[in-house]
Amino acid sequence: MTQFTALSTPFQTAPAPSRGPSASAGTVPRVVPSQELLAGQKTVEILHNGLLYRLQATRLGKLILTK
Repeated sequence: MTQFTALSTPFQTAPAPSRGPSASAGTVPRVVPSQELLAGQKTVEILHNGLLYRLQATRLGKLILTK
């Protein structure tokens, strides 16, 4: 199980490890709170490369992304 530590500011992130050719050296991924994406809804649809995906929050607070 992953152990998380409290952050000094709500959206502070550590630099992400390199994940191959798509990760640029010295860049930090943008952090978007799920509340901002969902905007009070349980489900939001995301259009990506011409395909529609659904991001859904469960009753247990987990996120599910489906195609």
